[in-house]
Amino acid sequence: MLTTDSNRDLVLRFYKAFDDRTIDRALDLLAPNFVAHLAGVPQPLDAEGFKQFGLSFYTAFGQGHHGFDEIVVAGDRVVTCGRFTAIHIGDFQGLPPTGKQISLAVMHIDRVENGKIVEHWGQGDALGLMQQLGVVFLPGPKLLPRLLRSAVSRWF
Repeated sequence: MLTTDSNRDLVLRFYKAFDDRTIDRALDLLAPNFVAHLAGVPQPLDAEGFKQFGLSFYTAFGQGHHGFDEIVVAGDRVVTCGRFTAIHIGDFQGLPPTGKQISLAVMHIDRVENGKIVEHWGQGDALGLMQQLGVVFLPGPKLLPRLLRSAVSRWF
């Protein structure tokens, strides 16, 4: 039976390997039956899908670093809350590199079984990330008339 300290250390090694850009070492810490649940991704990802998702970040953001303010271990689950900081150096979701420093609030829950991460839940501040990269969100067709009416009523 693994201790909560070893579960904590395993999860922190995973994020450190990602930050050190040793993706293979990070992936070695995942169980063969690994499943990831990511905010904004409609279906759970297997290890290969998670690898592809991770590689999109890995190639788009250099000098990445996970800094955790809170680490909570409860049995087989490790919760990490903090920030991911990096520099936008490559194409990301069609956006060419900006060279901008980003700081993204993140929260993860990782479940450990037999010395491997078997399940992951991940939440990141996607809106904050896009704003830092200079992407402006435009209101949809239902919201635009309401915003215009509000602006006109303030003028008069």
